[in-house]
Amino acid sequence: MAGLTLGLSRSPVRSFRIIRATAKEWRALNREALWRSIRGLYRSKLVRTKRNADGSLTLVLTEKGRERALVYDIDKMKIEKPSVWDKKWRVITFDIPEKKKLLRDALRFRLRQIGFLEFQKSVFVCPYPCDNEVEFLIEFYDARPYVRKMLAEGLDNELHMRIKFNLT
Repeated sequence: MAGLTLGLSRSPVRSFRIIRATAKEWRALNREALWRSIRGLYRSKLVRTKRNADGSLTLVLTEKGRERALVYDIDKMKIEKPSVWDKKWRVITFDIPEKKKLLRDALRFRLRQIGFLEFQKSVFVCPYPCDNEVEFLIEFYDARPYVRKMLAEGLDNELHMRIKFNLT
């Protein structure tokens, strides 16, 4: 994911931050989880391997992988508003430890940016289908252990939220 982010980054400052963060993460990486993830990518046909002259392997995005990778530009990502609301609320909750405050703040920022409203400090709601966008954010920030998704048929302050989303 860092390679993809690095490739999409237009800022040299952000690129260096990604490289530094990647080096730290690489040292702390769970090798078994890495191999599980790589096998999942092979099965999904998003990557293929290329054998290098020195005997090492390079993972290369397939055409399907390139299409999927370029679907979301995290800085421009927005949730599409359907023509008819299905009357369901998408609720995202997270409990991110204090030592990962930057992750928590980044996730809050991105959820607001793509169209969620803050219901409580760590609870965000959106009335529109957004599973792909949320999954992308969860993977992008490596936040899966901390984030939960719910689909709700009602909210206790639904009228207020309907007004905020212009659904009245």
